[in-house]
This record gives sequence, C-alpha cells and structure tokens, in this order.
Amino acid sequence: MVTAHPLPEGFTEIEVFAIGTALLVEALLGFCLNGLTIISFRKIKELRTPSNLLVLSIALADCGICLNAFVAAFSSFLRYWPYGSDGCQIHGFHGFLTALASISSSAAVAWDRYHHYCTRSRLQWSTAVSMMVFAWLFAAFWSVMPLLGWGEYNYEPLRTCCTLDYSKGDRNYVTFLFALSTFNFMIPGFIMMTAYQSIHQKFRKTGQFKFNTGLPLKTLVICWGPYCLLCSYAAVENVMFIPPKYRMIPALIAKSVPTVDAFVYALGNENYRGGIWQFLTGQKIEKAEVDNKTK
Repeated sequence: MVTAHPLPEGFTEIEVFAIGTALLVEALLGFCLNGLTIISFRKIKELRTPSNLLVLSIALADCGICLNAFVAAFSSFLRYWPYGSDGCQIHGFHGFLTALASISSSAAVAWDRYHHYCTRSRLQWSTAVSMMVFAWLFAAFWSVMPLLGWGEYNYEPLRTCCTLDYSKGDRNYVTFLFALSTFNFMIPGFIMMTAYQSIHQKFRKTGQFKFNTGLPLKTLVICWGPYCLLCSYAAVENVMFIPPKYRMIPALIAKSVPTVDAFVYALGNENYRGGIWQFLTGQKIEKAEVDNKTK
C-alpha cells in the first residue's frame, strides 16, 4: 500500500489536485496543438517556407513548455518533487530555456511580418535559420546563468516544480532579474509593439486586415506579465507574505502560453491553417496561399 505524502504547506487537498489538473490540461492541449503544427510543417511541403520556420520555432519551444508542465503535473499529483536537487536544476533550466526561446521566436515572427507587409521584402532561408538559431542560443545563455551562480533555480511554492528563486531578493537575484527582464521581455515586447503598430497602420491604409495585429503583444503581456510582475516585485519587497497558492497563479497562467500561441501563430495564420487542414483531411491548399501572403 502506497503511503501518501503530506500536503505542501499552505495548500489544501483540493488546491493541490486543482493545480495538478490545470497543469495537465494545459500540457495536453498545448502539446497536441503544437505537435500538430510541427507535424504539418514536416509533412506538408507548401508549409516549408522561411517565415513558417519561425512559427515552427515557437511550436518547438511551446512543446518544451508542455513537457515541463507534464513533469510538474505528475509531481503535483505525487504531492512532492521526486527527482532531487539535480532534477530541480534541470527542470528549472528546461523551463526557462523553452520559455525564453518562445518569447524570442515570437519577436522574430513580428520582425518578419513587419518586413513582409511594410517593406515587401522576402525572408530568406539563411536569415530564418540564423534567427531561429540565435533565439535558441540566446535563450540557452540566459537559462544557464542560474546554473553558473548568477540567479538560482529553486522550488516553486507548491514544491513540485522548479523555477527562478525569487524568495531571497538579494543583489545576485536583482541584477540577474534586471538583465533578464530587459533582454528577454522588454526588448522583445518593444520589437513586437513597434512591428505590429506599423503593420496595423499599413492595414488601415489598404483597408485589408490580414490578421489581428493586437493579439501577439496581448498574448505576451497577459501570459507572461503576471509572472514578470511577481518576480519584479520580489526585487524590491519580500513576496513571502503572499500565500503560496496565490504565488502559483502566475506560473499557471504562463503555462497557458503554448495553447494560446498555437491559435495566434499557427491556427490564426491562414496559410498555416490551410496546411494543417491539408494534413488532417488530404485536401490541397490553394497555390495562391502557398506564398504565405495571408500570414
């Protein structure tokens, strides 16, 4: 007979189960949608364009976030972290790597869309590959810093998953957080804001709105904003007075990114949506849409 582990401090039975269930649902839904995005890119030749390679990069990163959420969900149902301190460091690194790669890839898509619609310049394969590699290497650089001593990975309030330790709020944390938020949230956010504002103005002039230009930036702010706000507040005040269950909410919101991104960048892209439909049904997409002009 298996002995149940005690509940994490500050949580009730129903709260632990609810958090584990929410993580599992987010992981399953996001993984299925982004997995479909990845498989469609591989199977449908018409989707294999430089611009869609950047969409693929987002889907790969988001699948990584889902895998991270799977582990967190499993641990939540166990009520404890079963993989030890080394596993916590790996889990924290993996979570940050995929999250930062997703944000950087979203900024890359915004940059590409700006040039596609505003300067009418085509993205070349060499540029797309370079941007994708840079996004992942840039994310890896910032994700490895806590493993080297700048910042630190530790348990989330539920103690069944790991992330950046914001509980100390010391100088080491503050300097890392300032640099991290500047280069991985504010700068990508600025790129997305300026790019989509320019695209929106272009759409207004032509009277043809190809897609909702406000959704990508709103996705970034709504999904990642609460987590960034919590970490930023921890840099100036001790956040430990906030009940653990409330400190878990920003992490749960952030884990919804893969599902939202799938609708914004793949299913919300008429060309890509047509490719997914072709993969699922075998019906050919129109040749006129292959050029990604309805992106």
